[in-house]
Amino acid sequence: MNIFIPLVVGVLIGYLFKNKLRFSMDKPMSIALLLLIFFMGVEAGRVEIDAFKLLIYSLVFASFTILGSLFVALVGVRK
Repeated sequence: MNIFIPLVVGVLIGYLFKNKLRFSMDKPMSIALLLLIFFMGVEAGRVEIDAFKLLIYSLVFASFTILGSLFVALVGVRK
């Protein structure tokens, strides 16, 4: 489903009824966010992965990110 269609419809409804709607959207948004996180967790739990391989890839990626940041910081200090 295209995410921009509901977004644009929501913006239009909010713009057209901005002075007429006087209720808080905090609770519905919190409930929707919690449901989204729950269903993302359910979907993530269904995926079968090799956790050790993923750990190694994550550590390598994090190390390269840290080393790259340090390198850029050192090059920036010298100039």
